[in-house]
Amino acid sequence: MANSPNILLIMSDQHSPHVLGCAGDEVVRTPTLDRLAERGIRFTNTYCGNPLCVPSRMTFLTSRHSSDIRVWTNRCRLQSDIPTFVHHLVNAGYETVLCGRMHFTGPDQRHGFERRIIGDVHPKLEHIPLSTTGQTADGVKVAGPGHTAYSRYDEEVTRVCCQFLESRDAQPGDRPFFMTVGYVLPHCPFIAPKRLFDEYFERVNLPELPPGYHDSLHPFMRSWRRHRKVDELMDEQVRIARAAYYGLVTLMDERIGKIMSTLAQTHFGEDTLVIYASDHGEMAGEHRMWWKSSFYEGSVGVPLIFSCPDQLAEGRVITDVTSLLDIGPTLIELAGGEPMSSVRGRSLKGFLTGDGSVSGWPDSAFAELGGLQSDAPGRMIRRGPWKLNDYHGYDRPQLFNLESDPGEWNDLGGDDSYADVRDELLAEVRAGWSGEEVLRTLEMAERDRQIFEKFSTNARISAGDPPDRWTAPDGCNIFPEK
Repeated sequence: MANSPNILLIMSDQHSPHVLGCAGDEVVRTPTLDRLAERGIRFTNTYCGNPLCVPSRMTFLTSRHSSDIRVWTNRCRLQSDIPTFVHHLVNAGYETVLCGRMHFTGPDQRHGFERRIIGDVHPKLEHIPLSTTGQTADGVKVAGPGHTAYSRYDEEVTRVCCQFLESRDAQPGDRPFFMTVGYVLPHCPFIAPKRLFDEYFERVNLPELPPGYHDSLHPFMRSWRRHRKVDELMDEQVRIARAAYYGLVTLMDERIGKIMSTLAQTHFGEDTLVIYASDHGEMAGEHRMWWKSSFYEGSVGVPLIFSCPDQLAEGRVITDVTSLLDIGPTLIELAGGEPMSSVRGRSLKGFLTGDGSVSGWPDSAFAELGGLQSDAPGRMIRRGPWKLNDYHGYDRPQLFNLESDPGEWNDLGGDDSYADVRDELLAEVRAGWSGEEVLRTLEMAERDRQIFEKFSTNARISAGDPPDRWTAPDGCNIFPEK
């Protein structure tokens, strides 16, 4: 495709890679995303850099691992001196626009975006009960038909996005645009409009666990389940929450459909690159688990679709292992910009064009966990059919062969028959990573955060003080003086 196309990137929050019609789910209705996949390229083995909102998005923007940027939890801040691919796009001649959710923490709410046409949504948004957004069983029990402020926010994001596209069509700018549309849905609470909840309530299945499941679990996962109390959820509660989650996915798809319809009516609609991804997944009842913050496929895997009809391949499915960290380098190459340096991601351009292959592609991806709700820090590697999950302080890792065991039921981490592949992957996943260092860094960051929190309460900054920066008056620079 030609250099410097307009780029529209839509990022949802907490969309399972499995809950898509084009991914084989026969229950969910996602016609807009299915059409994008039919007219573009769908990646089936894409992973986020960290299955939690803030660290996933910051690793995505910087194309670096959590340990590279020291962002492991939602309280961590991305330092402003770390460039994102958005900075690179500006340098390549793009106007960069943020419309909606990106979950920046700290004073820097741009990180390369020149314009922000609607503000972000606060996690403690009024009218959202906190128990429904946290990762405990209470957040699943409060589910069903209804409306939330999150849904209303996404409605407004859709309206503002369409307004931008229409105004750009009426008054073309002098630069191509890169716009990120950030949705909150299908993030919990699992509350969906009644028409959609009713559509799915009798149709969703109830995930079952195999006999002896809990006895065979890795100790880390036993602890994970105990802290979140997922095993106390009854079948009816699971069904209600799953029906609502499916409804939220369809609601999001409908809103993306409005954006696609508006885009199609513009003069630049046919040659705008559209990308759809989510920041991380949602277990949505798989393994009778919910939310994210684990290395199971439903949590750490994400949907990824590129579409630009007549410019990129159409109907192509890529099974190679890829990462959200690959999006930035891809966009920079497509934009004809200066390549990103010191990054972990790799350009996907070869998958999008030509025969769809990339010579020497490593077929691997990493993800990290910083520790949440007393969880230990962890790191994952996916390479080819193998996935290994290493947890700080535990004697052995988890090991799965996703080719023969896509449901991740058979943990081979303690089976010496697989010692060679286990030891090889374990050495690689631990290279340059230390769970002890993660804990130490997070402890220091929390102390620093508390200092700033007290400062904001105690400081008495006078509104009458002069500005923090002195501005030189006009006419004071004279050289040479005559």
